[in-house]
Amino acid sequence: MSFATYFASLNPMNLLSSMPGAVAQGLIWGIMALGVYITFRMLDIADLTVDGSFTTGGAVTVMLKLAGLPMWECMIVALLAGAVAGLITGILHTKLGIPAILSGILTQIALYSVNLRIMSGAANKSFTYGEKDLFVTLGNTTLSIIVGGAFTLVIIVLLYWYFGTEQGSALRATGSNHAMSSAQGININNMKIIGLALSNALVALSGSLLSQYQQFADVNMGRGAIVIGLAAVIIGEVIGLAILGKHLNFLGRLIFVALGGVIYYIVISIVLWLKLESNDLKLFTAIIVALFLAVPYLKKQSKNSFRKAKKKGEMSDVAGK
Repeated sequence: MSFATYFASLNPMNLLSSMPGAVAQGLIWGIMALGVYITFRMLDIADLTVDGSFTTGGAVTVMLKLAGLPMWECMIVALLAGAVAGLITGILHTKLGIPAILSGILTQIALYSVNLRIMSGAANKSFTYGEKDLFVTLGNTTLSIIVGGAFTLVIIVLLYWYFGTEQGSALRATGSNHAMSSAQGININNMKIIGLALSNALVALSGSLLSQYQQFADVNMGRGAIVIGLAAVIIGEVIGLAILGKHLNFLGRLIFVALGGVIYYIVISIVLWLKLESNDLKLFTAIIVALFLAVPYLKKQSKNSFRKAKKKGEMSDVAGK
């Protein structure tokens, strides 16, 4: 097939029709990205617990709803379950001396079995057919965008408020400089535990919303979630810095991180619209993350090169005189 024939076969309307769904899913994953941001940027921890806690949020939501609980109660319990998962990772890391990345892996592995237990041994559980008590749903993307946007906005406001409190400021200081924070009397181990619990609570809430959106929970629904979360964080930060530069404050970072999830899913929709192999989505995700990770470094290197060239030129001028 020639390039002309290939591009002629692409229908722009199909891409346009997929955008609302991409935005709805992006907002849901944006909440997850906010959780990843807390550990990855604030605590400088690559927490792999999220691949398990994301599924936990979805599994708890579906099973409690099937048991007859109202959806808002299901989501609160899911959020608390995620917090417990993060708490366990924090204890393994701080109290037992296990490196953070290994602590996350251990909790993630354990959660696979726990999630199967939650879903009564089944790998997949669906809501009751025709379930109406859903905050977001694939059948109504407009409502899902509104509700997802409202959840995201409330969470950003609460996070902005919390990280302005004494405890929140101590948590941010812990990630910035462990030694200095400890010297100032901050219990950095407790801060790490709180940060990991808060992070995974948000991740589980995101999993709860996604299970509602797709109307089922699957034991593998969180596989690779950390990659998507990191992609959203990095994309949001790079775009935020490109637009606002030095004026990008903490609130702006939170907003752009959430928007990073939306941008990521828009890119994925474009990839699918281009009829590229869907099995390669993880590959494309890795490439996207690598590119956005490289942008700040290459930009910095470029500035340094210009500075060195300028300094060399100035020195040559002085020597010539």
